[in-house]
Amino acid sequence: MRDILVVKCGGTAAVRSAAVCADVAAARRDGRPVILVHGGSADIDRLAVRLGVPSRRLVSPDGVSTRYTDVETLEVVQLALAGAVKPRLLAELRACGVKAVGLTGLDAGLLVATRKIAHRALVGGRRVVVRDDHSGRITGVNEELLSTLLSAGVLPVVSPPAVAEDGRAVNTDADRAAAAIAGAVRASTLLLLTGANGVLADRDDERSTLPVCRIPRQGPPPVVTGGMGIKLIAAREALLAGTGRVLIADGRRPHPVRDALAGACTEVLLEEL
Repeated sequence: MRDILVVKCGGTAAVRSAAVCADVAAARRDGRPVILVHGGSADIDRLAVRLGVPSRRLVSPDGVSTRYTDVETLEVVQLALAGAVKPRLLAELRACGVKAVGLTGLDAGLLVATRKIAHRALVGGRRVVVRDDHSGRITGVNEELLSTLLSAGVLPVVSPPAVAEDGRAVNTDADRAAAAIAGAVRASTLLLLTGANGVLADRDDERSTLPVCRIPRQGPPPVVTGGMGIKLIAAREALLAGTGRVLIADGRRPHPVRDALAGACTEVLLEEL
């Protein structure tokens, strides 16, 4: 296992992306290979409003919420991530003196996914099957491309979409993309930064941050509210794929990466067999 750090910068407006970039740049200058993965929920929602595209969510039977991605929403996702969020992060990293390159999962087949044919979701309390959602489950990562960039001293900045088996784009969750990347490169640490202190025992009490959250190897995660469910699923996938450790931490701090690595976080562990 190489001492690679994979950081996922949450896309909510509360996350301090400039502070994330400053910490990531400091780690890179210290000689540590870093991959920065990002979403952009706030930018996606803001652009969707400007373009008149409704933002909708799909809630699975176990309570995990994901973005509903029809054809128009997929276009908004690509425009927001590649056209707004990524250039902003690249500019921040350049200002910190770090060489970085922006990639989506479409570049050189960086993220390969299987298109989801149907989704089971809860709508109005009823279970329905949604068939027009353009999203996919990641099945492959171009690890060679990432290793080449890291060996050249370049920091990859990665986001969805992924490329499906038909060669077309599909949306994929950025937390799970970060988990797939961390597993593929055998990262020592995956850090998921969000708009909370970590995993909370009580979602209404930020003082209830759990130092450790144990999750089952299969089945629903112990917490599904506030977007934490998908993060815990991503954490499980990363750990099962061989990532050394997974941390969930507050992206609103002045030094979010540094503080998380120093212990201001929730560490996610798999339940014992």
